[in-house]
Amino acid sequence: MDAVQKANSGHPGAPMGLAPIAYVLWTKFLKHNPRNPRWQNRDRFVLSAGHASMLLYGLLHLTGYDLPMEELKQFRQWESRTPGHPEYGLTPGVETTTGPLGQGFGNAVGMAVAERWLAEHFNQPDYPIVDHYTYVIASDGDMMEGISGEAASLAGHLRLSKLIVLYDDNHISIEGSTDLAFTEDVRRRFEAYGWYVRSIGEEEGAHGGAPLQAISAAISAAQAEKDRPSLIAIRTHIAYGSPNKQDTAEAHGAPLGEEEVLLTKKNLGWQWEEPFHVPEAALAHFREAVSRGADREAEWSKLFEAYSKEYPDLAKEWNMFINRELPEGWKEAIPVFSSDDGSIATRVTSGRILNAIAPHIPNLIGGSADLAPSTMTYLKDYDSISGDDFTGRNLHFGIREHSMGAIVNGMALHKGVIPYGSTFLVFADYMRPPIRLAAMMGAPSIFVFTHDSIGVGEDGPTHQPVEQLASLRVIPNLIVIRPADANETAVAWRVALESRDRPVAIALTRQGLPILDRTRFSSAEGLARGAYILSDPVGEGFIPSLDLILIATGSEVSLALEAEKQLKDKGVKARVVSMPSWELFDEQDEAYRNGVLPPSVTARLAIEAGVTQGWRRYVDSAGDVIGLDRFGASAPGKVVYEKLGFSVETVVDRALALVRR
Repeated sequence: MDAVQKANSGHPGAPMGLAPIAYVLWTKFLKHNPRNPRWQNRDRFVLSAGHASMLLYGLLHLTGYDLPMEELKQFRQWESRTPGHPEYGLTPGVETTTGPLGQGFGNAVGMAVAERWLAEHFNQPDYPIVDHYTYVIASDGDMMEGISGEAASLAGHLRLSKLIVLYDDNHISIEGSTDLAFTEDVRRRFEAYGWYVRSIGEEEGAHGGAPLQAISAAISAAQAEKDRPSLIAIRTHIAYGSPNKQDTAEAHGAPLGEEEVLLTKKNLGWQWEEPFHVPEAALAHFREAVSRGADREAEWSKLFEAYSKEYPDLAKEWNMFINRELPEGWKEAIPVFSSDDGSIATRVTSGRILNAIAPHIPNLIGGSADLAPSTMTYLKDYDSISGDDFTGRNLHFGIREHSMGAIVNGMALHKGVIPYGSTFLVFADYMRPPIRLAAMMGAPSIFVFTHDSIGVGEDGPTHQPVEQLASLRVIPNLIVIRPADANETAVAWRVALESRDRPVAIALTRQGLPILDRTRFSSAEGLARGAYILSDPVGEGFIPSLDLILIATGSEVSLALEAEKQLKDKGVKARVVSMPSWELFDEQDEAYRNGVLPPSVTARLAIEAGVTQGWRRYVDSAGDVIGLDRFGASAPGKVVYEKLGFSVETVVDRALALVRR
């Protein structure tokens, strides 16, 4: 109440209703070490109801994390570590960025997937090295969002028994009672998903009867469940104790008001009127978490030390996995493709690359939204992960793109695994919220998008992405790569796997592309710098009589090379630049960027089968863009390309027009 009131902004009601639940969980069950928030065998706590952030900040402060009272007093203020919604990497003890409802739920499923996979991989008799729970507090709003249903369905299918969700069933949303739009039986829905469900009803609710004992008994029962994830539905009261605002929508997203805060404290029997007061006895009670957490970690460290002696290879691998290190020699396993191999789709070469490196990166796991035969992301020598067997490395997300993104993020945040998820590029729209959050958190998630253009062909405009590349490129801290051939695809995977602090999206073709002859053209290693000179009229760096620069990405690079040949016959000296990643190119120093795109050469033509938005930054006002500011059409891919202006003839004509200006 005090922090929200001081900030004059925030959500006081949910933390007030959730207080007993959080108290029981954090003082009796949660395994954590406030002095080492990144201890790997800690329980994970995800506040999917991120609007209740002051609940989490209060718990972190009280249990001894590096979050002093001054930070709580700066709730929602500039440069504080107590932002409006929890942010991963900013506040010690925050496991994931939440606020967009349902995202934390999906992340938690990913964390539970990672925990179980690592337990299967590392645990040995008498050595439970990986043994922790993932706890979630979820709101009515979380339950309304479709992503939580997707994620819960998969969690039930996979029987993630160490996932425990505490449902804050307070019957209130911003507009009023949840009865306005939400009358389903959530409990029976989760039972249908295959979850263990336990209810704490009005008669023994969070603020009546013997609430603490009821909550404790429910969590104990959930921990005892060994074959299903658990949902504990608890009837709570938003803004509990507020004489005038309990059980009202008004308490959801606005301060109670100074007078109501004082009335609430009096009503609850709180004898201190001054804001932010914490009695010494209460603080000492919560701070027992410090010594308790240190002891738990010390016990685990002793266990791991013995484990290291008995299973030294596994211990070494554990450290490598947790630190996201890659084993020696893995790069040598990446295939090199020859121009003699003929035309091949980059999605196909991506699949070959994945299967070539998989034996050398044993914690590389992932899958697709029911599209593995098309996205080519199935690891052929490994089994599928199932509720019965978690030793496989292929994770079937089902047709659940939205939750797939959040689950991949949760796996990445948990650490220990290198996760990827795949679908068609047009369906990146279903995944935008988790992609955005991955970029915000710096999570090293890998998103593989195939069927990346109008080259999809007959499926038509519903499945032909035109605006998706531009849409992804505007997300800060997301690396988008659209490789031009097989060898650029190999470098793209290397960049993605070596990324530590940001997600990478790789866009791949459905249609075959020629493998560029690297004895004639520059090395595909140039992809790592975002853009590079692929072909120069006389040789790399030939500028004095350069007439034109052709800039292209992905499947349009080979088109630019064909046009360059015809331009040469017409006496035009054209450079061809492959620009697979705007973000990587923009990070290069000015000298490199100017070397690739000399300021003195203003005749520049960009070619990409997508919207033209954003390309002016590279071609400037004197240049031109061949793009697609309309939707595609249903016809064979080659026909669609030609009819929509992606032909050698069109490129040559537009290039000559630039040169003749």
